Amino acid sequence: MLVPLTRAQLATVRHWFLPERPGPLVAQHVLGTGNGTCLADRWPDPRALVVQTGGNYTLAGDPGALDPGDLRDQVAGFVEAPAPFVPLLRAAFGEVAEWQRVILTMEGPAGPVPAPSAGHLVRRLGVGDAGSLASLGEETAWIANTWGGPAGLAASGMGWGAFAGPRLAAVACPFFVGAAHEDLGVATEPAFRGLGLSTACAGEVGQDVRRRGRIPTWTTSPDNTASLRVAAKLGFGLRRRDRLLVVGVPVPQPARRPGG
Repeated sequence: MLVPLTRAQLATVRHWFLPERPGPLVAQHVLGTGNGTCLADRWPDPRALVVQTGGNYTLAGDPGALDPGDLRDQVAGFVEAPAPFVPLLRAAFGEVAEWQRVILTMEGPAGPVPAPSAGHLVRRLGVGDAGSLASLGEETAWIANTWGGPAGLAASGMGWGAFAGPRLAAVACPFFVGAAHEDLGVATEPAFRGLGLSTACAGEVGQDVRRRGRIPTWTTSPDNTASLRVAAKLGFGLRRRDRLLVVGVPVPQPARRPGG
């Protein structure tokens, strides 16, 4: 049976996750924000960890210290794990899909934040916007997952939203917060895609990340041309190619514009 660790206990093994790489920063996000959980094979002197935030997982340590049944009960989502963990995941779930990813970083000077299309207001989200975040549709509600939900993202003060009248049409935020990097997440309601709203919101978040002295990063799939276009407009460049393992949920497909 896996043992839950506190945030302070996880901090004692933070060196397991160094050096920090751009991309999914699950353990770092849990350490930095408190949003998520950590399970270990034992405490003290853990040999393996399962760290989770918003349905995103990192497996670290010795896979031989974990039982397939433990993972079957605890993991369903997107898993970052070294190759030695793959046989363990297959023993637990049978089918393990690979989701190809590209990781980009904004290393050069930041350009001006693009303006949204006329008639839309872009501003920082605050505690009073929890209801607007909660009203997002099924395709976009995931944006708050690593903040504990809409109220958590609203209270963080780290999200930016684009509004069409009273309606929240697009959101960007740091989806993972690390010590040196912050990985951006962007979501736009289907009816408002193609209007530059996600670019405007993500540009503001990128500026915030730089002001905090960190490097903005962008993780997407190589077939998500819309996401790659937004990243290119903001000055992100390819850092590396990687993959996530997917268990218990479908592999996501790129968002499409209505009629597209």
